[in-house]
Amino acid sequence: MKILLANPRGFCAGVDRAITIVEEVLKRFGAPIYVRHEVVHNTFVVERLKTQGVIFVESLEAVPDRATVIFSAHGTPKRVYEEAAQRGLTVFDATCPLVTKVHIEVDRMAQAGIEIVMIGHAGHPEVEGTMGQLIGDGLIHLVETVADVGRLQVRNPDRLGYVTQTTLSQDDAAQIIEALTRCFPKILAPKKEDICYATQNRQNAVRALAGEVDMLIVVGSRNSSNSNRLREVAERRGIASYRIDSAAELSPEWLAGKRCIGVTAGASAPETLVREVVARLRTLGADEAHECEGVVEKVSFPLPKNLQDAG
Repeated sequence: MKILLANPRGFCAGVDRAITIVEEVLKRFGAPIYVRHEVVHNTFVVERLKTQGVIFVESLEAVPDRATVIFSAHGTPKRVYEEAAQRGLTVFDATCPLVTKVHIEVDRMAQAGIEIVMIGHAGHPEVEGTMGQLIGDGLIHLVETVADVGRLQVRNPDRLGYVTQTTLSQDDAAQIIEALTRCFPKILAPKKEDICYATQNRQNAVRALAGEVDMLIVVGSRNSSNSNRLREVAERRGIASYRIDSAAELSPEWLAGKRCIGVTAGASAPETLVREVVARLRTLGADEAHECEGVVEKVSFPLPKNLQDAG
């Protein structure tokens, strides 16, 4: 039984930056520090940071006045920034710059009087953060499926634009964009595609594996959108696919009759978890893992200026 490791996999530049921000704030200001929402969607990362003195909260109500708080990589609604300023909180923003790009697009469209369609998953913090860039009813609409497009009621079909969640399936997004374009021929697209390079690269790496493996293991947490999309990409190509948080969740029964196992990891899953999965597969009869060729990612993002200035 062979193991093929997809490339690229695991941490992207935005995740790496977000975790570094938390670690640097801890180093410079000491524990406890507060993080609104999970800084990245990975259980292992979050639990490790908790042991170092990070307190994760879902609302600023749980943060003491004048405390230090970090906003997660997924983006934050404007009203939360305003609340933090009113309460004298010291804020370090770990929003991924590629999510910030979408926020800027939303602002630009809104200022031009363009009504906006947001393609994404309801309840996901990135969607809440992006839609929360606008204050006002009816300015931005969420669509999750092609069927939602047919139910859209907009003020002016000729003054409409769309943006997308950065971690969507390229296949799903393309279908919804096609439906939007069919219903609203004048709809404006983003100047540059919103699905981020890391999401695209990891999905393409899974597609490249599709003809070689008969099972795919995706290392990533349940609430990781990009990890779930990787599993779906494989399933749609007829490959048995499982998303697991750690090697402990790997079931020996899945391997029955399998000759080649693909392994990848979502953009918020650390490489150490991949290595543990490979080690577990080898105890279950697999050979050495082989690295597949793939895109080499050289993207990096600077830390927030106020953290750089903090010394």
